Amino acid sequence: MIGGDTRAVSAHPGMASAQGPVATPSPEQNGAVPSEATKKDQNLTRGNWGNQIEFVLTSVGYAVGLGNVWRFPYLCYRNGGGAFMFPYFIMLIFCGIPLFFMELSFGQFASQGCLGVWRISPMFKGVGYGMMVVSTYIGIYYNVVICIAFYYFFSSMTHVLPWAYCNNPWNTPDCAGVLDASNLTNGSRPAVLSGNLSHLFNYTLQRTSPSEEYWRLYVLKLSDDIGNFGEVRLPLLGCLGVSWVVVFLCLIRGVKSSGKVVYFTATFPYVVLTILFVRGVTLEGAFTGIMYYLTPQWDKILEAKVWGDAASQIFYSLGCAWGGLITMASYNKFHNNCYRDSVIISITNCATSVYAGFVIFSILGFMANHLGVDVSRVADHGPGLAFVAYPEALTLLPISPLWSLLFFFMLILLGLGTQFCLLETLVTAIVDEVGNEWILQKKTYVTLGVAVAGFLLGIPLTSQAGIYWLLLMDNYAASFSLVVISCIMCVSIMYIYGHRNYFQDIQMMLGFPPPLFFQICWRFVSPAIIFFILIFTVIQYRPITYNHYQYPGWAVAIGFLMALSSVICIPLYALFQLCRTDGDTLLQVRSEDGLNGDARRDGQAKWKHFEHKGSLLTHFSLRPLPAAFEKCHKAKQRLGPRSPGAPDWALRSHYNPLSRRWV
Repeated sequence: MIGGDTRAVSAHPGMASAQGPVATPSPEQNGAVPSEATKKDQNLTRGNWGNQIEFVLTSVGYAVGLGNVWRFPYLCYRNGGGAFMFPYFIMLIFCGIPLFFMELSFGQFASQGCLGVWRISPMFKGVGYGMMVVSTYIGIYYNVVICIAFYYFFSSMTHVLPWAYCNNPWNTPDCAGVLDASNLTNGSRPAVLSGNLSHLFNYTLQRTSPSEEYWRLYVLKLSDDIGNFGEVRLPLLGCLGVSWVVVFLCLIRGVKSSGKVVYFTATFPYVVLTILFVRGVTLEGAFTGIMYYLTPQWDKILEAKVWGDAASQIFYSLGCAWGGLITMASYNKFHNNCYRDSVIISITNCATSVYAGFVIFSILGFMANHLGVDVSRVADHGPGLAFVAYPEALTLLPISPLWSLLFFFMLILLGLGTQFCLLETLVTAIVDEVGNEWILQKKTYVTLGVAVAGFLLGIPLTSQAGIYWLLLMDNYAASFSLVVISCIMCVSIMYIYGHRNYFQDIQMMLGFPPPLFFQICWRFVSPAIIFFILIFTVIQYRPITYNHYQYPGWAVAIGFLMALSSVICIPLYALFQLCRTDGDTLLQVRSEDGLNGDARRDGQAKWKHFEHKGSLLTHFSLRPLPAAFEKCHKAKQRLGPRSPGAPDWALRSHYNPLSRRWV
């Protein structure tokens, strides 16, 4: 059922109405039991996932990304250790899982990408364009992070890691490596430091590790200002090309090819995490690091900042409002149990974050013990953890190149899992929006075009000032704009389209209405939490910095423009719709004829005439003529729901107006 006019419910086949109760999908339709009948694509035009495992693994790969490894552990220890887990899981239950379920059910019911779903309310289609803008920004810089991981992965293919010692041409006199004992007594350093690593660590604030100098002076050749681009780092440019080629090849056939790749990309990171965990906990000092990560500081649980960080981490970690969840769910079969999937994927994502914390802090605890310093002196987050602190800790392990290869291979796979969905989001939105036969046949070329554009737009991020721009995009392009988009999406679905309509849609799709808990969260709790995140983001705002570098005002202004560029799509498209649509009021109902449904010839039903009613705020309700539906209904009663002799049209019980097909 589509449309804000609740009178249309009674005329929609399959809805709770005078025509009878809602038809309950069979276990096979509901995704519980695989069968021969469900192996075929329901949507022959767009295609479906090969099986439900592919969707779950793809969604896990999308949600579980680099942030689970390099952000959550740092937030946890900074916000009270184990005490942070309490607000974290509270936010997961009341905000994370409900929003995840909403987006999955939204995309699955519509069988459309982040643009097509807004046929429910054309005025809010700008939300879909905002999601596309956000996914574009993230896709550009996210693949640059993957390319740096590729670079470190290739650099680890050696007997001695290049960031282990300070005897390289790019090192400065301030370099002091934990393994570089031979250089401690040379002329550039006081002899009093020789043999005492603890004193070495505390000797001077100018002390830099070989891994930091490798990162800053060799990999990036970092310039002194964001406006000083310098040269393009050719090794990074080559790795960027490699990463985009990998992404394109994995998506060359859309979900049919990416669904097979995720069997490896979504599962192998857990193998690597387990290997690193087992190695880490056997090291001296690992227990100290883990206790530093988990020891609860209950006094911090009363601080608003802790709750704000927990809510923000849940929101951004699950990938809400990016458009990826809607896109991935749109390739599900109509009666798939997305309620079950949303719970499984959300819990898996958060459990992975907690598990990654053990892996990170066991190694950092070992490094702190080796240096004789507190764990807080070696803990870091973001690129500083992935490309400086953790690689330096790995140099202390026997066969360090092996552990380095595993770690960066894990980062590559985690990044690719998210990048697949970001690219597919853009491609699906474009293809669904155009919607003609030509572009459906040329989808591979659309994917290639988007990949080439992403590569070209990512080239400036491989320059000597690239890291400044990467962090600027990360801090502004996908920050408060996501919160605004998600809040408007919640309000438009629950209060413009109508919560009763949406709950009935889910009942038609799943065979049962959403649980009362989710109904309450969608209508009241989750929007309130989203609004709290927005207020918290504004209050806690600090101008962006990178180490000791303060971004100039013009760069911060560009950051805000990037953030606004996605949000501004919403009012601009609403104004565009107002200008091009006839009528005196937003809720004026228009009637049109001549909308054709699926024509079933050669002994099959022929659906031809539909009634179309809707407005800018709530679009159309499509329903077949009573005589046509009666013919189909009687045929189904005669042939049975799964009779071997039943034609395809007789197996279909509902018309999905968003995808314009019978299911």
